[in-house]
Amino acid sequence: MAQNPRPDLNARLSEEPGLPVTGVLYNPRSHRNRDHTPREVDHPVIRVEQPQRRRDLKDAMQRFVDSGVELLVINGGDGTVRDALTGGNMVFGDKWPDLAVLPRGKTNALTMDLEMPGEWTLEEAILAHRDGRKLTRRPLVVEPLGDVEDALVRLGFILGAGAFVAAIDSGQGAHKLGAFQNLAVVTTAVWGFTQALFGTASNPWRRGAQMDVRLGQDSTPLAHSGHGEPGRRSALFASTLTRFPAGLDPFSELPGPIRIFAVDLLRRRLALVLPPFLKGWRPDTLEAMGIHRHSTDQLELDFGDGFILDGERFDPGRYRVTPGPELTFVVP
Repeated sequence: MAQNPRPDLNARLSEEPGLPVTGVLYNPRSHRNRDHTPREVDHPVIRVEQPQRRRDLKDAMQRFVDSGVELLVINGGDGTVRDALTGGNMVFGDKWPDLAVLPRGKTNALTMDLEMPGEWTLEEAILAHRDGRKLTRRPLVVEPLGDVEDALVRLGFILGAGAFVAAIDSGQGAHKLGAFQNLAVVTTAVWGFTQALFGTASNPWRRGAQMDVRLGQDSTPLAHSGHGEPGRRSALFASTLTRFPAGLDPFSELPGPIRIFAVDLLRRRLALVLPPFLKGWRPDTLEAMGIHRHSTDQLELDFGDGFILDGERFDPGRYRVTPGPELTFVVP
């Protein structure tokens, strides 16, 4: 079952030649899907899967493989994309179909990076496979190391720790107040800025979290400015994307494939510098102030307080982060 964007979907597609065999992964729990009643899509080139549990994702993806799917349409938000890529990683190997995303979540950072329209239909995605543009992106591959209870290898695009865990909690509060997409990002940023300026030293926005960060194949420890405890950082952010909601620009001029920035200690003075930094300001004193920016092909991370991947919190422990496969996304 999947939402039919327009009543004439089947009739419209039946007039078009050369359409790809299309798999639709539909998440009924995504924010903008909750108020819609799914309709049956009955078309010879469309296969629809609506897994109710994450453990059903692998089987759903295998059915797409068995059907010869050439285009995988993900109907949901960032979390749905993460789960779809994680499930697909188990079955597609190095032979991924082309991908399209219908942005239906509370946040849709990937589609913002791809500069996709906020309103895009299944029909338009299928036709764009033939007539539109194609862009490539590489997700992060987050692999647990050592004794981690959840040993699943996950694929996603945005990883955060420290203050970003608190940011997710605040973001959920913003969603409850009706703020989504860019507005939710701005609301959360303003709240975090206020906490950094006026909160106590024990405030989670300022104190940060225990973490060990190592860069590259030789596991070089990430430098620490000496502000705060050496084994703690207020924030860590890593991504393969370059465009972010609300015009945030932490990574300009970093070549990738993985881009990171870390904040040693979110002091009140530093909190005044962060807004212009996140909008592209690059003074020579960033490292001395405790803001570190790097490109790397591998991260080794040891989190004492867990981390966030595409909007969801995961367990503490040791992880290796590497660039994932080159995925081709269909855009208008």
